[in-house]
Parts: sequence; structure tokens; C-alpha cells
Amino acid sequence: MTLGYSTAPMDNVERRTLRKTSNKFTLGDGENEIFCVRFSPDDLYLAAACGNGSIMVYNSVTGKLAFVLNDKQENKLPTTQVRWRPQQCLSKTKNVLVSVGADGRVMHWHASSGKCLHEIIESDNQLFCVDYIMDGSQFATAGKRREIRIYDEYTKKLSSVLKGGDSVHTPGHSNRVFSLKYHPTMRNVLVTGGWDNTVQIWDLREGHAVRAIFGPHVCGDAVDVSQDGENILTGSWRVEKQLQLWDFRSERPLHTIPWRSGASMTQPCMVYTAQFSKDEASSMIAAGGSGSNEAQVFERSSEGGVVFGKAPGLTRACYSVDFSNASDTLAVSGGDGYVHVLNIHGQ
Repeated sequence: MTLGYSTAPMDNVERRTLRKTSNKFTLGDGENEIFCVRFSPDDLYLAAACGNGSIMVYNSVTGKLAFVLNDKQENKLPTTQVRWRPQQCLSKTKNVLVSVGADGRVMHWHASSGKCLHEIIESDNQLFCVDYIMDGSQFATAGKRREIRIYDEYTKKLSSVLKGGDSVHTPGHSNRVFSLKYHPTMRNVLVTGGWDNTVQIWDLREGHAVRAIFGPHVCGDAVDVSQDGENILTGSWRVEKQLQLWDFRSERPLHTIPWRSGASMTQPCMVYTAQFSKDEASSMIAAGGSGSNEAQVFERSSEGGVVFGKAPGLTRACYSVDFSNASDTLAVSGGDGYVHVLNIHGQ
């Protein structure tokens, strides 16, 4: 298996032959939009957060529906994002995931039993994103309020609220936050993006944002940090410069990855979601969006990235992508109400 990617120039045609994708499953009934998909830490399950509030959990090996969560809620507001609790967590209970919703609820679920283990209500808030720190000891939420709320995983108590900026390098967010990511190697650092055309870098010790990247228009789960912590990936909902790589330490742009090679009259894709693969080198990128209603997979290169695969049959916008933890499978979901699962070959 090749974990790294070459920084030496390489012919694009040659690079296109290194990897390819094939369709594995198409899951779901098409009745409700699917705002988020996420593989469990062991890659055995795949959770799908739906527009009616329910969470469908599929067996990722067989493709069969294994569990249904939150299907009895009365308000039927969307579950906007889910995250599985990392296996590093000291708790003995496995198959736990946290969900957030447009109703401001934060809910912990035991997928195997279908039980809601705990519920938190953030009053007067709509939640769009959630993430766990790498060891599972805390999690963070964000949404309409333009602030980041940090919770202790064991007590489920609010431990801090991050607001604003340092008034020198950044003022913090001025609009809704749609993407949130803990830094993989710095446990006190969070990265967020939203409607205000900024990506904010937060320090939990300071209680506010300390740096910012200006430009990306983030409207979904479209901010990620590479496994080595050196690069930030952003996806923007616009017709140009949709997919960009940035240097984490300097906030400088490294690459703008073209959605299509060469001149094209095809309708552009405005990106809602973007993610690095989860191998050590973050050697691939997946992204999708609306307009052309596409999801594509890129192999990283010295020029940024080269397309080698595409999700087939999308009829509406793509809202979410997720690589399996083994980075040999990709799940794609969106407005068509299905989860499209692709195999990735030739790693």
C-alpha cells in the first residue's frame, strides 16, 4: 500500500492510472435528504443523518440496514451531522455516536441498542456541526450562534464557550458556522468555517479565535485538516476556486484544485463538502456539491490533485462525503436521499 504521494512532477495521464473507483452499494429509499454520512471507527457501520431527523445505520459490509435511531421524534427537523465516538475513548461502551440537529439538540446514541444515552438542548440555536477530539474525551458543537461550545464527554457538561477573536488577527465568526474540525496533533486547536468567508483557527486555552484564513465560502462540512496537521482543505460554495489547500502555520494558499481539467463549458460544481482521506499521508481528497450535482475523488499531487473517480447517478446536490478509516471506501450522500458507496482500488 502506498501511503505517501510524490512531490515530484508526474504526468497527469500516468497519475490517473494509479487509482480507480467502482460502485459498491446504493443504500436508502430516496424519501429524505441525507445531510451527513459517517463510517464507524472500525468501518463496520455507516451512519446516515436524514432530513426527517432519523439516523439510518447500515452494515457497511453487507449494505443492509442494521439500526434506526431517532425515528420517533415529533418535530421531524433534520439531523444535520453525526460523529462516532473514537475508539481511543476510555469508556467501555462501543458503537456510540453523537448527533446534532436543526432543533439545537445534541444527542448521544448507542447504535447497537437504539437507545438515546444523553440529550443536551442548546436553546435558541440551530446546530450544523460537531466533532470529537482525537481521544474522545471532549466534543465541540457549532451552528447559528457563531460560537464554539466545548463539552466534556464523560460528564456531558459544558466546559467552555469560544467566542470572537483576538481583535488583531481575527474578529472570529460573524455568521453561521457549518464546519468544525479538531486539529489531529494539537489538542487545544480547532478549525471552523462558515458563511462569513473565513476559516477560523481557535485556541481552547485562549477562549477565542487566534488566526484566520480569509476567502473560503463554507456552506457545509467542507473544512478538514490533514493527518500530519500541516494542511487545511476548504470547499467553497461558488463557481470558481471551490477546492483549496492552505498551509496551516502561515494561512497561505498552497493550491487551488481545478474541478475539471482544461477549458469546460459544463455547469460548474459549487462545493458543499470536502474531506481528506484518513491514511497517514491524507493522500486523497473527496468533494461534492450542487450545480452540476457531483462528487469526485482526487489523488493529491504536487499540483494539488488529479481526479480519478466520480460517484455515479447523483440527481441532486451532494451534501456529505466520508472516507472509511482504512481509506479503501468512500460514502457519498445528498439531496437524492441515497447513500452511494464506492470502492477505491489501487492504493
